[in-house]
This record gives sequence, C-alpha cells and structure tokens, in this order.
Amino acid sequence: MMTQPAQQGSTSLAEEVYATMRADILSCRLSPGMKLKISEFAEHFSTGLAAVREALSRLSAEGLVTSEPQKGFRVAPVSADDLIDLTKARLHVEEECVRRSVTLGSLQWEGELAAAFHQLDRTPLLAPDGQRVSDEWERLHQEFHEAVASACDSQWLLRIRRQLSEHAERYRRLSGPIDRFTRNVAMEHRALFEAAMARDPNTAAKLIVAHLRETTRILLEAASGNAEGASAPKVARRPTRKAPPSEGRRSRMAAAREQ
Repeated sequence: MMTQPAQQGSTSLAEEVYATMRADILSCRLSPGMKLKISEFAEHFSTGLAAVREALSRLSAEGLVTSEPQKGFRVAPVSADDLIDLTKARLHVEEECVRRSVTLGSLQWEGELAAAFHQLDRTPLLAPDGQRVSDEWERLHQEFHEAVASACDSQWLLRIRRQLSEHAERYRRLSGPIDRFTRNVAMEHRALFEAAMARDPNTAAKLIVAHLRETTRILLEAASGNAEGASAPKVARRPTRKAPPSEGRRSRMAAAREQ
C-alpha cells in the first residue's frame, strides 16, 4: 500500500512524491526488492513521469532504491550481511556523536533530552493489539536517540548518523515484534539518559554501543529463529505488498485506498 500525497503545485508535488515514497520505503509499506514502475507511480500520484524519476534518483543516491540498466528501479534489498555491515558503521558514528554531544551539550540540550526521555518512558512499547511495536513508540524512540546525539558539533557526523539510523529502522520494521526476547529496553534507555545527564561521555558511549549491538543480535536471531544467536542467511521479511494494479487509473486508485 502506498500513501496518497496531497494535491499541490508541480514543484511542491514533486517534493511530496519524493517524501511520500521515502517514508513508504522506510516504513516498509514498499517492501525490499519490490519493482518500482515509473508509469504506475506517476498515475498513482497524479503527476508526470519526470517527478517520479527525480524522486527515484534521489532515493537511489540515498541507498534506499537500486537501479540497473534495462531493469529499472527496485526498493533496496536487505540481508543479514548488510545489517551487520550497517551496524559496524553505525557503531563508530553513533559512539562519536554521543561522546561529543554529552561533552558539549548546553542546558537547553539537557532540557530537550529530558523531555524526549520522559515522553518515551511514559509511552507503551506495544500497539493496542499487543502484536507489534506501536508507531508512537517508534517515533519517540527515534526522537530520544536524536536528542542524545544532537549536541554533537559535527553536522557531517550528524547527517551520516541519521542516514544510518534510518536504514537500520527498515530492519526493525521488517523483523516485527521482538519483545519476546529477554531484554529490558526501558532500563537501557534510562541508563543512557542518566549517563548523558551526568555528563559522563565514556559511559554514555559504551551504553549506546551495547544498545545497538544488542538490537542487531536480536534482529538476527529473530530472522534465523535460532535461539543460540547464529547469523541468518537472510533477514525475515513481511509478505511483499503488490504494486498498484495495472488496469486503468480509477481501479488503481481505488485499490490503493482499499489497502
């Protein structure tokens, strides 16, 4: 299922197409490996082919979409090897960002961090159905980790950190609920928060590294179904959602709304 963008002018609509497709990829509404047909997306978004091509080119530059000559565009695939490599890169960047942020953060940063932690700590992890992590918790979780690192004095590091975090979020979404694994994630967040507020960069850096490593370990176990923690050959994924049907525009838009 694809999100339906609001109707706007040509320039703002092109930006909206990019933003909507990007959000759908990161949330896995568009599944890894899914073929992205330019003409179908143009009709779905009620825009020209050029706007969709521009969006796909930008997403390709971000590593969220792949393209091959004569084969077109696809949502970037996922794999255990990619997750492991992504985590290694993320550990280096996140550790440095957190270390600098805790060292340099202002009183305003402390207040923003406290507010972010308070909201996350008071929000239930699971959605009302009890089968998945709630969207609200996911949003606040991202905001908390961004707040911890936000006082880092390197904008390049922060940009790279955000990109790596977004790619990692795809794996979390694909793996579904992981709360059955023994882990007190609330206590992990509290320990990180307290180390940051105590202005202890070494402890905060160690805690964020351990936190991310544990998440990756659990995701790999969830994918492999191996309680002993062996690496999986591929990451488990939800059933692939189909692209809009190839009939006329009216049936395609109706199908998108029904999903």
